[in-house]
Amino acid sequence: MKCPTCQTTLLIADKKGVEIDYCPDCRGIWLDRGELEKILERSADHYSNRSNYESDVKKYHYSDNDHYKSHPHKKKKSFLDDIFDF
Repeated sequence: MKCPTCQTTLLIADKKGVEIDYCPDCRGIWLDRGELEKILERSADHYSNRSNYESDVKKYHYSDNDHYKSHPHKKKKSFLDDIFDF
């Protein structure tokens, strides 16, 4: 399949049971029908467990309000980074 943006052949990666098509050139990510729902479902399952929520708050520093002041060019991390790590 070709990338709708730049016409490069898309690569496929299987991340935690979700098949993701991605473009190595423009770094676009393309999901087939139902794949976004799978990601949202896994997110809800992950955060429904309080210990997962608390460990992610510590791990990804969600409570650190001045993160962007000290590192304005860096985005905060999330467990979804494991899925979208291209």
